[in-house]
Amino acid sequence: MPCEVKHRFLVLYGSQKGQAQSIAEGIADEAGEHGLVADICCLNENHKYNLEKENSPVVFVVSTTGDGEPPDNALQFVKRIKKKTLPSDHYKHLCYALLALGDTNYANFCNCGKTIDHRLQEVGAKHFYATGHADDGVGLELVVDPWLAGLWEAIKGALSKMASDREGHSNTDLTDSAANLSSPDIKLNLLSLAEDQNCESARASEEAADSKSTFAALSSASVTQTTASDPRPTFSAEDIGLDSQSADIAAGVSKSTPETQTGDVGVSHAVLEASLTCSLPPLSESSLNVPALPPPYLDVSLQEDAVEEVNAPLNKEALHEVPISRAVQLTRGDSVKTALLLELDISAHPTLTFQPGDSFDVFCPNRASEVKEMLRRLGLQDQRNHRVQVSLRKDTKKKGAQVPSYVPQNITLQCLLTRCLEIRSVPKKAFLRALVEVTGDGVQRRRLQELSSKQGAADYNLYVRDPSLSVVDLLAAFPSCSPPLSLLIEHLPKLQPRPYSAASSSLRHPGKLHFVFNAVEFPACSGRPAGRKGLCTGWLSELINPILVYPGRTQSSDSPGLPKIHVSLRPNCSFRPPADPSVPFIMVGPGTGVAPFIGFLQQREKEREESPEAAFGETWLFFGCRHKDRDFLFREELEGFVSSGTLSHLKVCFSRDDQVEEEEEAPTSPAAPRYVQHNLLLNSQHITDILLKQNGCLYVCGDAKNMAKDVNDSLMEMIRAELQLDQLDAMKRLAGLREEKRYLQDIWG
Repeated sequence: MPCEVKHRFLVLYGSQKGQAQSIAEGIADEAGEHGLVADICCLNENHKYNLEKENSPVVFVVSTTGDGEPPDNALQFVKRIKKKTLPSDHYKHLCYALLALGDTNYANFCNCGKTIDHRLQEVGAKHFYATGHADDGVGLELVVDPWLAGLWEAIKGALSKMASDREGHSNTDLTDSAANLSSPDIKLNLLSLAEDQNCESARASEEAADSKSTFAALSSASVTQTTASDPRPTFSAEDIGLDSQSADIAAGVSKSTPETQTGDVGVSHAVLEASLTCSLPPLSESSLNVPALPPPYLDVSLQEDAVEEVNAPLNKEALHEVPISRAVQLTRGDSVKTALLLELDISAHPTLTFQPGDSFDVFCPNRASEVKEMLRRLGLQDQRNHRVQVSLRKDTKKKGAQVPSYVPQNITLQCLLTRCLEIRSVPKKAFLRALVEVTGDGVQRRRLQELSSKQGAADYNLYVRDPSLSVVDLLAAFPSCSPPLSLLIEHLPKLQPRPYSAASSSLRHPGKLHFVFNAVEFPACSGRPAGRKGLCTGWLSELINPILVYPGRTQSSDSPGLPKIHVSLRPNCSFRPPADPSVPFIMVGPGTGVAPFIGFLQQREKEREESPEAAFGETWLFFGCRHKDRDFLFREELEGFVSSGTLSHLKVCFSRDDQVEEEEEAPTSPAAPRYVQHNLLLNSQHITDILLKQNGCLYVCGDAKNMAKDVNDSLMEMIRAELQLDQLDAMKRLAGLREEKRYLQDIWG
């Protein structure tokens, strides 16, 4: 019998930390189940694909990094398609769908995906399926799952339409029949996913009846339905589409929320509590949609060969090893947070040049205690010094499988876990699904199935994602789980360096580089019995302890050896002071967010000294902290900037002090400002004048989840009131400032 011909489509991805790649690989892996075959490539592998001649549907999965920037492996692709020389019909033959990943806690949500989408449309490409915008701030799966569920019929419709066009039955662009395969654009407002279904139940029922797919997890779209009593694959039509649980998930509500259970009058039963390892009805009694088992693709063995132990990052030839010449605690001992300033001696590295506003990466190892625990759980303590040999399985069904580039061949197991794999990473659902297969206890298996399932999404967010549980935490909570080393290498991402903003100017401190950080503490929670320190900040804190100077402790007369760390520069060409010194600018930086602005002001002070006749614009700094006498960072230096005229206006507020003392006179207000956005509103007239009339700039640095959003809302309100605009027009005006690079952010989660 002749073999059935499987129709082809192309999957392209751009991924910074692996999530977009994982989703793309899941799409490619599942294609065969739908009678299709997928080629999959990274966007930077342009030698493997040719969009100029592509005559099959193309699926893009792309993430966004930094301040709305493309991932490193998508940067060149974005540059290519943005060339102004491309004609408007360059991609008129191209038929595509796009899934964009982003995080609304950061500026420029899904900007890379939106940029690619918009540009492809400009040069003639056409959608065959609506674009999805998935928000990691509330859970990617809320958009990814339904988008993947409808993708397969859309691909088949596009293939049919393209084949029809090639046969000459139609010379038009994609017709309504193909367009009807596209679900409504999956947008940012996740609660509306469930609301739209309630309001348009007829349409939803029709879509549910037409669909042949069920929900998918992040790295795989194939789903089986499993119950604790009957593990055989089944299918239930009621699990298709968006049900009322989607609203609970979007709101972060667990369906296993503990409730007091009562029976007969006067009889009170024990209160049951859900946790990482225990669920309650209805989840504990539900049939589950769990992702398909990710196909294994690596063979891993341990060799007793002698390998030189490595105690530095593996790509150290691209890094700079620099000594920490000074360490100072900036906060008082009773402060809620401990802020530390480190000075790096970069005088021996002439190529390590930076400008105020630039940031740099610090390469830190995993904690030795956590590596030791991981070795114990793997049962490989005695083989920690053996060489790890990794190769592709010959029988793997994973499309585009390759040995991770960050896993070198000549490396010991100890070094692999210390320097290469992010063992602190939050386990993805696909990883939880894979762990089910290596878990012996039935109750624990069921709970891992729940956490990886569509029905258990709220519990996954509540007990795994939100508290940032690590793989080590998870294995401790599920003791009968015994994963092989190959599973960890397949699922754990690369150990990422941690970025920090430069807090100095090389004009003021030649040969030195300062940076500031808070020592991060993660509290104990369900699944993590004891609190823990941040990976990089905890490591740095311990590293500099012998040379640390803090209130009440003077510089030691001894000369301990200076600790060294590996760093690399991350130039930021936009988050810098205006090139024209006469342009006024405003800085908003509460807490350690003030760090880059110290560099701004040091630079401005030196420029004023060197060019006293030059015209310099106004400078404003809005700073805030909890207590004036405990955590007012750089107080003396900031007051010195005011005295010298370098800083025109310093506006400070203290959120936990009973009495707020302004550093300079300000208009009286009915309530003292507690946060930086309150001080911005008090100075609304000055701010809007600088931004709207003097073409000034505004810089925001600090917390993305709260402060940056509140500042953005305040700015929008100020513009609305000043220009007498409605909300939408005020948003557009603020967006215009972003596009002009006059409203810039350096924020973090």
